Amino acid sequence: MNIIGIIPARMSSSRLPNKPMADILGMPMIGHVYYRSKMNSILNEVYVATCDKEIFDYVISIGGKAIMTADTHERASDRTAEALLTIEKETGNKVDIVVMIQGDEPMITPEMISAAVTPLLDEPELNITNLMEYMATVEEHEDPAEVKVVVNKLQNAIYFSREPIPSRKKGVSNVPMLKQVCIIPFRRDFLIEYNGMEQTPLEIIESVDMNRLIENNITIRMVLRDEETFSVDTQSDLDRVNRLMSVDELTKRYLKQ
Repeated sequence: MNIIGIIPARMSSSRLPNKPMADILGMPMIGHVYYRSKMNSILNEVYVATCDKEIFDYVISIGGKAIMTADTHERASDRTAEALLTIEKETGNKVDIVVMIQGDEPMITPEMISAAVTPLLDEPELNITNLMEYMATVEEHEDPAEVKVVVNKLQNAIYFSREPIPSRKKGVSNVPMLKQVCIIPFRRDFLIEYNGMEQTPLEIIESVDMNRLIENNITIRMVLRDEETFSVDTQSDLDRVNRLMSVDELTKRYLKQ
């Protein structure tokens, strides 16, 4: 089975300009995401998809593979789909599963990627999975930058929101505080189908793409992991990740000291 990882990345970011090239321990963030993704044995290859030459040139300079895409994409999945078709044309090999790995997740581990893909290998009827983690603090649960998710007993997503769901306002303190982690495997044909779907009201309201699938009654299997990881959206996120990754054992395997 041909399984590839694609890391969509672009320089424009309203909250943290030039985010993919932000420095973490002397290496651009996109470099951390690339190296850590490459450590995964289930992926046949990893590519960075970008519309920015600075990112493209950096990835090539470290021996990575990069695909230039249009600069008109507003969603990571659109950029991923364009890159997917380009890769298939260049290699002559059709992809079975594409894992979209967000470029602002520098703390991902190889095991997280495998965990996200496994349900697609085991359950032919599934077309997409997402990772999720428990949040450790109420502050993180209330942070609108973190996408929260509620699941049913089958671990399928019921709803995604930037609001703190489930609500704590009724006096219940022990609520499941789960967040989405943006490692998203798609079956190849389903990614193309997904990008052809019209945006839906709740997707627009919440600014969370996955709600489009829920509104179309499509199953999203959520996979729980217990690693502590943080995405980077702001300078304070970047500062926190720098501190945490300075003592991260995985980082030492690829970062030149």
